[in-house]
Amino acid sequence: MKIAIVCDWLVTYAGAEKVLTEMIRCFPEADLFSVIDYFSAENRALIGGKQAKTTFIQRLPFAKTHYRSYLPLMPMAIEQLDVSGYDVVISNSHAVAKGVITGPDQIHISYVCSAMRYAWDLQHQYLRDANLTRGIKSAFARYCLHKMRLWDQRTANGVDYFIADSHFVAKRIWKIYRRDADVIYPPVDTLQFTPGVQKEEYYMTASRLVPYKKVDLIVDAFANMPDKKLIVIGDGPDFKKIKSKATPNIELMGFQSTERLIHYLQRAKAFIFAAEEDFGIAPVEAEACGIPVIAYGKGGALETVRGLDQSQPTGLFFEEQTSSAIVNAIALFERNRFLVSDCVEQAARFSVAQFRTEFELYVNEKWRMKDDARISSS
Repeated sequence: MKIAIVCDWLVTYAGAEKVLTEMIRCFPEADLFSVIDYFSAENRALIGGKQAKTTFIQRLPFAKTHYRSYLPLMPMAIEQLDVSGYDVVISNSHAVAKGVITGPDQIHISYVCSAMRYAWDLQHQYLRDANLTRGIKSAFARYCLHKMRLWDQRTANGVDYFIADSHFVAKRIWKIYRRDADVIYPPVDTLQFTPGVQKEEYYMTASRLVPYKKVDLIVDAFANMPDKKLIVIGDGPDFKKIKSKATPNIELMGFQSTERLIHYLQRAKAFIFAAEEDFGIAPVEAEACGIPVIAYGKGGALETVRGLDQSQPTGLFFEEQTSSAIVNAIALFERNRFLVSDCVEQAARFSVAQFRTEFELYVNEKWRMKDDARISSS
């Protein structure tokens, strides 16, 4: 079984790249393909030192820093990758990777972290966040997203099997492509993220500081609660905007190493998560460190956090993405009790070992099915 793994882009190391790491560990002989590859030496070591075969976008000006500007060219770029010499093609997709072209004798398994949500149900939110609600730039952006939707829907026909990273994403796959998807939750390093002993009087959040993460709402909430401390870990284009809202009880720490992230998670009262994520690895990492989660009650968080209406709760939800809803949720949180053991037990459902077992069995099963069909037809 000769395997190719295709991903969207290799620039930063986040959720999709953590999934890629474990895919490669399942199938270390696989060859890697990507639209662009600008991984640092440190990140490349995490994917077994593999160098991806890339597209023409790799050679375009400013591709390393402004690669998202080339999104309209990415459908054409991904279609130029030649994976015809492989038995199984695995696409790890949140943008265009699933559009790689495969033949009738190949198996294409697409692990979907997200179904290009900025082109589908979250289009209007993304346009607002990018200040593209009117004018010529807005019209051009809407036209490009329209073309992306047409292409995205068409290329679903080239996928033999869809895997979603949550039931929430599986619903989106059905809505957009009218295809069923199996669910394999992404891997969380529950061996590295472990509970601490000492607790301190602060709440925390950690994420890339981009609009849809809604970290600004969390900061607004704590600006109205000067007696409660908040630590924010992460960097991104919204850092200055969020810093301008911070009051003395809010500490923005910027980017921190994984070791420092774990240090602060282990000591926090709770982790606050205001985004509507398809899965959301950060809340599970928090649970693995033994701390409960206060999350927006939509998306993948509903699958990773056990709310107050369930036995052995590991957190609670707020129903609106507003600062006042977060304030009310924190007041409710402080009237309840959550156990470290319950949080750790919940996180174990999403371990690296669990992902590897399920994913490797899935790929091998689909290969055996094709092999059996080939034998029976002959």
